[in-house]
Amino acid sequence: MHLRVLTTFLIGALLMVLNACSSTVVPGDPLDQFEPVVATTVMAAPEPGVSAVYAPEMTARGKYMVELLGCGACHTNGALLGEPDAARLLAGSRIGIAHSNPLQVKYPAIVFPSNLTPDDKTGVGLVSDKMLAAAIRGGVGRHGSRVLKVMPVAAYANISDADVDAIVAYLRSLPPVEHLLPAAVPEGRESDELYVHFGVYRSRE
Repeated sequence: MHLRVLTTFLIGALLMVLNACSSTVVPGDPLDQFEPVVATTVMAAPEPGVSAVYAPEMTARGKYMVELLGCGACHTNGALLGEPDAARLLAGSRIGIAHSNPLQVKYPAIVFPSNLTPDDKTGVGLVSDKMLAAAIRGGVGRHGSRVLKVMPVAAYANISDADVDAIVAYLRSLPPVEHLLPAAVPEGRESDELYVHFGVYRSRE
């Protein structure tokens, strides 16, 4: 059986839901298949490199914004399990994030946070500034659809143009890190990769 992990805050949320819905019969303990973990949520971002295109003040601002928004907590391998890989900061995560209700779906849909370094093969090196800005601010995927389901877009929607531009400049200034990530897993298909559950649930009452 593949390991499935559940963040601590979600365990609390699920227990509250179960208590609120005590009239609903749930066979067995739905949390039996999960193991609580503590994710790394506060991380220093790597230092920007010297850029021939962007001013140092702009890339420094971008670094500050990336730290403020906590991008590394998802986009660094191992951070979701509390063991970030310092050699691959912001280079994507092989630990996925499930976005289906674990009480209803045995095999959830899973995405893997992308490589944000400017590597042409596995990162954002070939992604345009406009597309990168749209992904940061609105969770918009490469084909113009809102497919980045786990991006906290509500918190990012009002970021100023100047700050989005600074984030893009900062990401462009990083050394490229080649780090191939697993493909997204559709709902209903069993995954061979580790993943955590993020979600918001509420009582039907």
